[in-house]
Amino acid sequence: MKIGFIGLGIMGKPMAKNLLKAGHEVVCYDVVKENVENVVAAGAKAGKSAADVASQVPLVITMLPNSPHVKSVVMGEGGVLEGAKEGLILIDMSSIAPLASQEVEKACASKKVRMLDAPVSGGEPKAVDGTLAIMVGGEKELFEEVRDILLVMGCSAVHCGPIGAGNTTKLANQVIVALNIAAVAEAFTLVRKAGVDPHLVFEAIKGGLAGSTVMNAKAPMMMDGNFKPGFKIDLHIKDLANALDTGHGVGSPLPLTALAREMMETLHADGFGSDDHSALARYYAKLSGTAIGQ
Repeated sequence: MKIGFIGLGIMGKPMAKNLLKAGHEVVCYDVVKENVENVVAAGAKAGKSAADVASQVPLVITMLPNSPHVKSVVMGEGGVLEGAKEGLILIDMSSIAPLASQEVEKACASKKVRMLDAPVSGGEPKAVDGTLAIMVGGEKELFEEVRDILLVMGCSAVHCGPIGAGNTTKLANQVIVALNIAAVAEAFTLVRKAGVDPHLVFEAIKGGLAGSTVMNAKAPMMMDGNFKPGFKIDLHIKDLANALDTGHGVGSPLPLTALAREMMETLHADGFGSDDHSALARYYAKLSGTAIGQ
């Protein structure tokens, strides 16, 4: 199938390449020229704009940082809807506010473009491996139509409800991940301050009830002081802000989420916003006077 892919950052780049590996034709676009060149080198064709990409394909995937970017790329000048033919399918795999997904879908419907919101979880490693968890909102029939394409990029794709449900599910995921990372950082700071080897503690507890995918992925990074971004703190701040806005809108209290966001905002202010979110360990290291990477 000929697929448009717009947004070739940390996540989008390997996702587009996995579509190429599966035999799909990809027409790609990104505002960063080097990102486009990287994917073109893997076999894709470069589009001149989002509208140009949409004019050439029956299906467009967007993978962008936040709600304003999606609105601009889809609804703005030179955007997807400007180039779209009737019947185009848009799968927005960005992590944005659910209300923004609903707004974009209404604009799409007015142009007879069908849309799903399908954010992902797993970070760069799973984007590279094609094992992302994909959470989908929109019409069930459309989800079934594109499920096989989604499963080129992920190991699971679950229909969660109407448009916006995918991003609501992603917000729940991001709340759980943030609080889990904070708990791991807090616990391993305690271990270090108490004079116990954190590597041994990790081996002792990872098979028990405290074990989790998050701890398995992030505790080694914390112990090594390796904060190369698989998912940046600044992006997690964005997700938690969307979660808090959504929670306030529906009357759902999120006190722990608010605290985790403030911790990440502190790291952003200290210049670590581009670090992996496992760098929450820096927050605890600063408070406790311990060194990173021990």
